[in-house]
Amino acid sequence: MSMNEIEVKCRELRQLQNLVAEAEQEMEAIKDAIKAQLTAQGLDELFAGEYAVSWKPVKSSRVDTVALRKAMPDVAQAFTKTTTTRRFCVA
Repeated sequence: MSMNEIEVKCRELRQLQNLVAEAEQEMEAIKDAIKAQLTAQGLDELFAGEYAVSWKPVKSSRVDTVALRKAMPDVAQAFTKTTTTRRFCVA
């Protein structure tokens, strides 16, 4: 692939990324509107035609790695796994 072709592909990629970003913003606006309706009705679940919509609290527990490193650095180090990934970026 020539540099010119790569430039064209990068331009196409940027345009598609912009379309995706716009679609994601629209999706979030729609989600927010539905959440606002649930909140206004004091519900965490409703049925709208063929759709079941829920917005419920979910609890999760995670290890506070910063506190663990401070309190028990040897244990934190023993259970730390390093991974390598590659990041693709078009600037």
